[in-house]
Amino acid sequence: MTLETLLTKKLGIEVPLICGPMYPCSNPELVAAASEAGGIGIIQPMSLVFAHGYKFEDGLRRIHQLTNKPVGFNAIIEKTISTFEKQMRGWIDAALERNVRFFVTALGNPRWVVRLVEEVGGTVFHDVTERKWALKALDAGVHGLICVNNRAGGHAGPRPPEALLEEMGDLGVPLICAGGVGDPQTFAQMIKLGYAGAQAGTRFIATYECSAHDDYKQAILQAQEHDIALTDKLSGIPCSIIKTPTVEKLGLRAGPVARRLLRYERTKRVVRTLYALQSMWRLKRANALGSSFKDYYQAGKSVAGVHEILSAAEVVKSFADAARTSADQRLGPQNRGRW
Repeated sequence: MTLETLLTKKLGIEVPLICGPMYPCSNPELVAAASEAGGIGIIQPMSLVFAHGYKFEDGLRRIHQLTNKPVGFNAIIEKTISTFEKQMRGWIDAALERNVRFFVTALGNPRWVVRLVEEVGGTVFHDVTERKWALKALDAGVHGLICVNNRAGGHAGPRPPEALLEEMGDLGVPLICAGGVGDPQTFAQMIKLGYAGAQAGTRFIATYECSAHDDYKQAILQAQEHDIALTDKLSGIPCSIIKTPTVEKLGLRAGPVARRLLRYERTKRVVRTLYALQSMWRLKRANALGSSFKDYYQAGKSVAGVHEILSAAEVVKSFADAARTSADQRLGPQNRGRW
């Protein structure tokens, strides 16, 4: 099943498919299953601790009991409140001690993470939505880029995947397509286009190993692209969510006072922190209780390609098979001659 790209070579994995970090959906069983199947699962520490109730080190041990293959770690490094930043640093140290060697950073300057990870020979990729952020991340020393496009769940970017690849294809590092990859054919297409791999989130929620409520999974199966909307009420940053009756009732835009406060650096962090704390509680409850609480579900436009609940292994295998047997064998420049 091995498909060799720059991503698989860097991480020592078999299939260039990342099970993206998701709050609250990244439970230990899902993270481990994606890695065990030949891709790589990413630990989302806030999901592990706040949504699933683990002490962080206990959660790491649980994952390593389920797989001895590589797993990654999601480091959200935006400076919001000092206690959260201190906690993230502690989680990173613990992950490094447990031999985690792949880190995906987001929403801040990753330089200090790169320094820590490079000391043990690890790899850091950074989430970017456009070239200017990619250049800043490369200046901080990252080894690859997660190119978040306008089809992504969670914090989506403004550009389609083709435009992002064209914009960043000359930067000399592995580029990962994040957004819209919910079916094997799209995965194969992104690899042929020139991406070194893909990151999928929504597709992995609709798996047996994901502990999300069945109402959440069914909402993904039933949704189409036009059912996905952007809201800034989760974190103050546009975020993709399924339009459900609850979402339509709550509205998609922050109120006028919040919008004004989000314009200024001094007040922006406070508002975003308050939004984040509220949304973390709301998403956790919806993930656990389904529509008996509120039908409040994050997802990307890849819902259009998700039609059934599968195991994580079936997802990874079907994606790998499609990429290998694609009728058009003309690969992108990052991958030519590597399969």
